[in-house]
Amino acid sequence: MNKLFLISGPCIVENESTPYLIAKTIKPICDALGIEYIFKASFRKANRTRVDSFTGIGDENALQIIKGIGEAFGVRTLTDIHESQDVALAAAYVDVLQIPAFLCRQTSLLLAAGESGKVVNIKKGQFVSPEAMKYPIEKVQSTGNKNVWVCERGFSFGYEDLIVDATVIPRLKKHGVPVVMDCTHSTQVPNQMTGVSGGNPEYIETIALVAAATGADGLFIEAHPDPANALSDASTMLQLDLLQGILEKVVKVRKALQS
Repeated sequence: MNKLFLISGPCIVENESTPYLIAKTIKPICDALGIEYIFKASFRKANRTRVDSFTGIGDENALQIIKGIGEAFGVRTLTDIHESQDVALAAAYVDVLQIPAFLCRQTSLLLAAGESGKVVNIKKGQFVSPEAMKYPIEKVQSTGNKNVWVCERGFSFGYEDLIVDATVIPRLKKHGVPVVMDCTHSTQVPNQMTGVSGGNPEYIETIALVAAATGADGLFIEAHPDPANALSDASTMLQLDLLQGILEKVVKVRKALQS
């Protein structure tokens, strides 16, 4: 079984100190458990429901902070991109470019990401079957870039809920690329009347354990020291001090499967 990797950090760079605190907390936990840590933060949020939602502190400023964390802690870094013109900007600072779920069929975005030569993590759309994800993967690989991951984050169910199917991880693994489970956004409650998505972060552990048991190569868990006062995804991020316990259980599940 390959080494597990964890993609974790805040939803967005909201200041300079919080991302560093998060990385400083998570890196030694991952080192002790034999997990590769990949720091994640959005440099800008373009897919917010309301016009007054927080979208960032400035692109260059946020990307500099992400890059600095990667250098300070010796870890790879990830951020999401929303438009083709974001690729060159973000690729100059990070190691992994993430395609948001709603944009997983955007050909120009996928091709631009592939042409960057960076690892491309494609989130499976809430409306896309595991089998149909072969096409976004092929778009990136058509550029000659074989460094592609695919990330599960649940299926839309009605207007305000998501369903997580335990069979998706093994079905996605048939594509022959690393598979990530987004344990955070799989517990999201989208499309709320307030214009701000809700969530059930108490189930992040459940999703993580199921993912570990079904062969996920990586986990995506957004964490924050004070989620309730975070400027983005306050209802979905994991309380930072709960992460270690979850990861310890995940490692035990993986070891049990190896025995």
